Amino acid sequence: RTRLTHSLEVAQLARSLARRLRLDEDLAEACALAHDLGHPPFGHTGEHALEQCMEAFGGFDHNAQTIRVIAKLERTYPAFDGLNLTRDTLEGVIKHNGPLAPRGGDLSAIPAVWRELSTELGLNPYGQPLLEAQVAALADDVAYNNHDIDDGLRAGMFTLEDICAEVPMVGEAFESVRRDFPGLDQDRLIGEAVRRLIGEWMGDLAAESASRIAAAGPRSPDDVRALERPLIGFSDAMIARGAVLRQFLMARMYRHWRVNRVRSRAKKVVRELFDAFLEELDTLPPNWRRRADPADPARSARVVCDYIAGMTDVFAVDEHRRMLNLARWP
Repeated sequence: RTRLTHSLEVAQLARSLARRLRLDEDLAEACALAHDLGHPPFGHTGEHALEQCMEAFGGFDHNAQTIRVIAKLERTYPAFDGLNLTRDTLEGVIKHNGPLAPRGGDLSAIPAVWRELSTELGLNPYGQPLLEAQVAALADDVAYNNHDIDDGLRAGMFTLEDICAEVPMVGEAFESVRRDFPGLDQDRLIGEAVRRLIGEWMGDLAAESASRIAAAGPRSPDDVRALERPLIGFSDAMIARGAVLRQFLMARMYRHWRVNRVRSRAKKVVRELFDAFLEELDTLPPNWRRRADPADPARSARVVCDYIAGMTDVFAVDEHRRMLNLARWP
């Protein structure tokens, strides 16, 4: 998966769950489509590298960067920056992983980049996210947990026998497909088993969420914001089963030696690009160079960060070659 295909899958799941719970489907889909726009190249690895680069300049957070993209960096309209999205959409995106701060808490404890955006856009950092934002957040979990099974198997990072033996939930899904379709080829076997696993996760999420909503009885978005805990969630049994899967994926996929090698190279690409551009601002493309100010290091660092954060993996590698690989001379 790429960030694009993943986001489309999350949006599909979010819209489906919102429809089942009679929520605002458009808002849930918008939050889902936008939730990863702030991810830099190389995903969380690139994010950690930019965090270190920006430590002295207000920090970096991919969720905050998403808001910067849709509210500030996207420059399409002549009258304003950003996409002119509704306040509910902005709040849903900025808080889809939960409140920015405990109710009545000290905002100085949250990263500066969050604090500035929340103040500038007039967004309430406290309280639970809207139900549609909660839906998008949990749809994200369902998508990556199950599609990582698919990707890990097809990439050869672990075998079907390994995951079926160590993760009972997955083993049961594959066994049910084999019973229904004896002799099925492996590609279709994997596809159908993952489809059934997603159905199991989504069914549990819908049932548990409907039960919580009925018990809490919110009548307005403010009622949802005032609650002590989210209303969209998995049952305790599903949380326990999912923990076994995540433990397996962490050990056998996310920390796989091949992944670690790519991660090591990715960090170097991001850090070296950041240092090179910040040292020589006139090497930035003209539309980005105009936003920087040599007399203001923090502003210039943020411009460089924004430029790098908007790259795809392939573009970042190519830009690194253009800037720093003398073997590839124009």
